[in-house]
Amino acid sequence: MREIQIQFSKPGNWREFTLTAIYQDSDGYTRIDRYKQNDIPSGQAPALSAAVAVIADMEEDWQAVQVWARLGNTSVLNNSAEDDEAVEFREAVLLTIEAVNSLGGRRIFTPGNYAQFILMDFASISFFKYFTIRK
Repeated sequence: MREIQIQFSKPGNWREFTLTAIYQDSDGYTRIDRYKQNDIPSGQAPALSAAVAVIADMEEDWQAVQVWARLGNTSVLNNSAEDDEAVEFREAVLLTIEAVNSLGGRRIFTPGNYAQFILMDFASISFFKYFTIRK
């Protein structure tokens, strides 16, 4: 299992968070590494900023308190294929978000219902692998 969890202690304040990477090391042991916002390497900051922008742009007054990121596959139409219905699978980072609103409500947003929580860009996938694949 490989997963990244991001907790926002103050919903709406996207600059203050704890990132937890959960993965198996090369010896098969489960590792849990925690990072604060200042611990993120500068080379990984742009991908994190792009993901946070997607999270911050949620509907209505919902604010993320926790995010789970997992690597998976998603289906996409292959427009270059001869067959109009050709579907291919691509690697993607899938975000599940727990959010709260001003009335105290809680809600889970999933990539199955919100396509913007499926990140297929190279930077997002590289970011995920950077924190979850260690030797």
